[in-house]
Amino acid sequence: QVQFVESGGGLVQPGGSLRLSCAASGGTISTIYTMAWYRQTPGQARELVAQISTGRSAMATYYANYADFVKGRFTISRDDARNTVYLHMNSLNPADTAVYYCTAPNNRPVYWGQGTRVTVSS
Repeated sequence: QVQFVESGGGLVQPGGSLRLSCAASGGTISTIYTMAWYRQTPGQARELVAQISTGRSAMATYYANYADFVKGRFTISRDDARNTVYLHMNSLNPADTAVYYCTAPNNRPVYWGQGTRVTVSS
């Protein structure tokens, strides 16, 4: 089973930026159509932040979708050659404080790593 290790979290001031990374092991993400980032705060359900899917055409096209609460601020990307997925986060605010996870949501079983904690605070 492909496993994922998230990194890049930390403490950032409101308005700041972070880039999260998700490194895959035990397999290659190039065979995984959709990769996604989720986040979770204590006592709350895990929620989808963004997902990125590989286009079916011969061109290297990717399709990204975002939760409304991150549109225009976050960008998801994937580098299949590096077996890594990224989440670029800008204009962070305290409501973005959470543990962030990446996964292949359509794999069965769905693998959840340890996540990386993001804290937005002044």
